[in-house]
Amino acid sequence: MEENDAVIALAALAQGMRLRIFRALIGAAPQGMTPGELAAMLDVAASTLSFHLKELMHAGLVTQQRDGRNLIYQPAIARMNALLGYLTDHCCQGQACGPDGRPAKKRPRACATC
Repeated sequence: MEENDAVIALAALAQGMRLRIFRALIGAAPQGMTPGELAAMLDVAASTLSFHLKELMHAGLVTQQRDGRNLIYQPAIARMNALLGYLTDHCCQGQACGPDGRPAKKRPRACATC
């Protein structure tokens, strides 16, 4: 991931409602959620939800698929993992930082199945 991509992704998540939307979608991965399900879960107006989903899609953190008449929004797990990898690429400069006092052996992954 390039620095500019990381900045765009972090800026998208630096807003409370977008962070809640993204976390809800992570919880519903991999199948995703419809806007109606998200709106009900987060108690947010459809127009507000639409605005924030557009921002998350622009940042590449959310994808959209059509299933018949429904739109399904899913988290972009690979993009999220790339962001985590970018943030931890130079973790502790090789110094002990893992839970057992040894250097972390591999990058953190948000989802073990991805």
